[in-house]
Amino acid sequence: MSNLLYGLLSLGAFALLAGLILAIAQKLFRIEGDPMADKIDALLPQTQCGQCGFPGCKPYATAVAGGEADVNHCVPGGEKTMLQIADLMGVEPKALEEEAAAPRIAFVREDECIGCTLCIKACPVDAIVGAPKQYHTVIVDHCTGCELCIEPCPVDCIDMLTKPELIEHWSWPLPDTKRSQLAHQRRGQHAGHA
Repeated sequence: MSNLLYGLLSLGAFALLAGLILAIAQKLFRIEGDPMADKIDALLPQTQCGQCGFPGCKPYATAVAGGEADVNHCVPGGEKTMLQIADLMGVEPKALEEEAAAPRIAFVREDECIGCTLCIKACPVDAIVGAPKQYHTVIVDHCTGCELCIEPCPVDCIDMLTKPELIEHWSWPLPDTKRSQLAHQRRGQHAGHA
């Protein structure tokens, strides 16, 4: 009985010592995130579309903060986001890449849609609605033009159209708190798709 008790106490003491060493090492070797990259990431639309050439908004923000990418690659964010990033970084705004110059939206040609739902699964912002074996449609106000729905469509019935500049689509710029809430919501939607 005393050998068993001695063994348990020794094992407990070893676990406590190992835990203390790990806690101290975590405090000593902790790597802080890049605050500039976090600020840039907060400005991005969080569609995780990859049109910037990076696998998502956070990697693009990190590259911009590190000087490895220009401020003008976010297609869904367009000119507004590019100007905000340039202002934040204190650099000159750059001309938008051709794809980002005019906001675009997806359009499903409903007469050709077979209702496979692959575009719905691919959409990072839940802008496509429909049911299996039913026509699908795009909610124009939610679509960011990321083009992620095009590739999985087996019948090639999705077109990218220039977003019409109608009075009902115009709005005042979002306040910072509303923009960050929208970005947080999109991050959550993207995490739900993963």
